[in-house]
Amino acid sequence: MKQQFAAKHPWTILAAGAAIQVLTGLPAAWGVFQQPVMEEYGLSEQGAGYAFALLIAAFGVGCVLGGFLQDRHGPRCAGLWGTALLCGGSAALIYSGAASRQISNMLISMACYIVMAVSLNLVVGLLGELSLGHAGFMSVGLFTGCLLSIQLAQSVPIGVRMPLSMLLGGVAAAVVGLLVGLPALRLKGDYLAIVTLAFGEIVKNVMNACYLGVDSHGLHFSLKDSASLNLEVDGKVLINGAMGITGIKKASTFTIGIVLVIVTLLVILNLVNSRAGRAIKAIRDNEIAARSVGIPITKYKLMAFVTSAVFAGVAGVLYALNYSSLVAKKFDYNTSILILVFVVLGGIGNLRGSVIAAAVLTVLPELLRSMNDYRMLIYAIVLIVVMIFNQSPEMIALRKRLTARFRKEDAEGKGAKDKEKKGVA
Repeated sequence: MKQQFAAKHPWTILAAGAAIQVLTGLPAAWGVFQQPVMEEYGLSEQGAGYAFALLIAAFGVGCVLGGFLQDRHGPRCAGLWGTALLCGGSAALIYSGAASRQISNMLISMACYIVMAVSLNLVVGLLGELSLGHAGFMSVGLFTGCLLSIQLAQSVPIGVRMPLSMLLGGVAAAVVGLLVGLPALRLKGDYLAIVTLAFGEIVKNVMNACYLGVDSHGLHFSLKDSASLNLEVDGKVLINGAMGITGIKKASTFTIGIVLVIVTLLVILNLVNSRAGRAIKAIRDNEIAARSVGIPITKYKLMAFVTSAVFAGVAGVLYALNYSSLVAKKFDYNTSILILVFVVLGGIGNLRGSVIAAAVLTVLPELLRSMNDYRMLIYAIVLIVVMIFNQSPEMIALRKRLTARFRKEDAEGKGAKDKEKKGVA
């Protein structure tokens, strides 16, 4: 009966679902967004209400159009169009000046974290090894790419300087990843995690202790202080110890971030579905069996590890060129653990989950900024709830039962609709 009613009255079901979502979600959304919107754009309460109503109307129209698109062409097509519209709208807001600098920085940081999470998932999910040194690779690429960008700022246009900086950052991270991976990947489990964690801390401490300057005679390096560099009058300090890198010319944009996310997903998805990806998954499932059939273990482990390091280095350059100065202590083990949280919450081995988790957990602290006293408490509760929902055996079994039930009802509804069409014909 329910299936027949749904087949005969789809608009009633759609209207009821929309009404439930609007009535339950509107008060919560309005309470969160009202004050920040009024303060950011200088709107009155009435003006903010009109803007919010327009946003809800656009959301409703988008849901209806997305539903039609999904029914006709499948969820993948609807997801692609939705992503394209979201990225295009965000880019238009940024370039038109309607979006504030804070929102622009948040979107660029989101793109960086998505690349970091997807690349780490290659090691943790596909290879099955726990790495806690992702912030170290990010630091290597970040500092290398920044130095090149600073040197080329006066002579090379941004359209050439940015790709060159990202390329150099990725190459530097790849070389370091190869040097670290050769001995470290002989270890497994907690031992590998400890080694990669130590690597990240070594990189941070080295960056905190080194001083680098440049003048007409070339580069000068010191481990004492900036005065010991003995620079000429026209010289400048590039890395100033614990004060980090200063004088960075901002070059990152949300468009570059989206392009980097798409390239990262294309490369890693192709790797996962390739012969090399199947070999890496075989190593993850049973290394002894993979070795027994002739799979070169070291080669494929290094392939996954170095590829992950490359994208971490490139993401670091994108992140760094969004600020005017950066310090090394910002990229300690806490950053590595944060990226690992994105991977675990999104689902180990699930690239789409990594993208969603990184995006949501980047935006969530900003949305909760107005509730500063309880922000981290709410953030922690959300993490715990999502973790239970994702990893609890009972919740996994419940999701499977609900999925099977919905698929069965959908099939029955389509069958009833087909019979009704045949009867009419």
